[in-house]
Amino acid sequence: MMDVVSIVIGLVVGLAVGVGVFQVLAKKSAERKAAQLLEDARNEGEVIKKDKMLQAKERFLQLKEEHEKLINEKNQKISQAENRINQKEQSVNQKLKHVGTRENELDRMDQALKTQQAALEVRQTELEKALRENVKRLETVSSLSAEDAKKELMDVLRDEARTEAMTLIQDITEEAKVNANREAKKIVIQTIQRVATEHAIENSVSVFNIESDDIKGRIIGREGRNIRAIEAATGVEIIVDDTPEAIILSCFDPVRREIARLSLHTLVTDGRIHPARIEEVVAKTSKRIEDEIMETGKRTCIDLGIHGLHRELVRMVGRMKYRSSYGQNLLQHSREVANLCSTMAAELGLNAKVAKRAGLLHDIGKVPEDEPELPHAILGMKLAEKYGEKPDVCNAIGAHHDEIEMTSMLSPIVQVCDAISGARPGARREVVESYIQRLQDLESLAMSHDGVTKAYAIQAGRELRVMVDCDKIDDKKASELSFQISNKIQEEMTYPGQVKVTLIRETRAVSYAK
Repeated sequence: MMDVVSIVIGLVVGLAVGVGVFQVLAKKSAERKAAQLLEDARNEGEVIKKDKMLQAKERFLQLKEEHEKLINEKNQKISQAENRINQKEQSVNQKLKHVGTRENELDRMDQALKTQQAALEVRQTELEKALRENVKRLETVSSLSAEDAKKELMDVLRDEARTEAMTLIQDITEEAKVNANREAKKIVIQTIQRVATEHAIENSVSVFNIESDDIKGRIIGREGRNIRAIEAATGVEIIVDDTPEAIILSCFDPVRREIARLSLHTLVTDGRIHPARIEEVVAKTSKRIEDEIMETGKRTCIDLGIHGLHRELVRMVGRMKYRSSYGQNLLQHSREVANLCSTMAAELGLNAKVAKRAGLLHDIGKVPEDEPELPHAILGMKLAEKYGEKPDVCNAIGAHHDEIEMTSMLSPIVQVCDAISGARPGARREVVESYIQRLQDLESLAMSHDGVTKAYAIQAGRELRVMVDCDKIDDKKASELSFQISNKIQEEMTYPGQVKVTLIRETRAVSYAK
């Protein structure tokens, strides 16, 4: 039993001693590891420190190089500025030197002139003395006093001077007319040459292409309700005939025609075609076209450099995109007239910006939403006055077809440029033969009335001037005849705008001296 106890005690003591030794060894190992980690951390810190210092040095060198480069550029600019200043200073010194030389020359010339003037005064005194002596001798010989001789001589010289002056005035007048015509032709030709605009012929009919003829039935709808709804909503005549894969949209209002075309495209793409859907799509399309019109007007004003235009006038300019005259797009025509007016006004020394403004707005009377009976020039003038345009611009708009009197220099410029743009070959669809035929029809219609001696269609067929026999037509009958001719033109002829009928009756008294 004691042996067992001794053994147990020995084991316990040995275990205690082993644990103590193990703890001591573990502590030493931990201390060694801690020391090693601390050493590694110090080494890593030194490496990081060196890297950061190297990066800082590189950044410092880079900033230093950029700073030196910037300083060198500034020094170079300063040097160039100093060189320019030195050159200007040398130029100024040379000019001052030249001015000093000129002053010396002028002083010498002034002195010489004073000497010559003194000599002339002496000579003049001698001539006056000799003249007085000659007058005395002539009075003695001719038995006429100097005053009587002077008066007789003045009468003769006055008649000769009057005759020569009249001849000279006539020559100067003829030369001025020739030069004026030459300069006017030169300005017009230069203006035409410097402005070139592409022309596109506009139609009053659009063709809407479809994929198959089955869609025609869906567009027509049951008993034609869909096609009636489209025509009622857009105001466009829709022609569905035997033409394969095509529907014709006919309307003289390009805005309504474009709304109808886009609405049909949306309906066919969507597939839902019924009256309620048609009204919804047409309303959305109308809103989109209105926004596009406004954007077109703003872009046109920006392109031409025209500012301060009233919003409604900008909108009317945008609507010109969807208007045409004899197939000529009205917006392109107005832009071309604006550029022509600007060029011609600059050549004549007038305000080119105001002329360009008047040229752009000259046809706004063609694009109102309602259709008044007024001529488009007068209507455009009233619209321009309503929206605050200057009197010169308003007069140029109203007078470009001679409906009112021209009171501004811009008015004939706008009239001429409008004629240049409209008469340019290829600008308008109307061919020469049909144009000449229409003028001949106007003249023939007027000549068919009794008492008419001559008839002239002018202003591209916008005015008809009728000469009547004063013995057959009195003043009262002249008014009646003018009214009859205008009514007959309205009933029998087709023409754009209006035709002004001017009937002229005059009495001439002619006699001959034999």
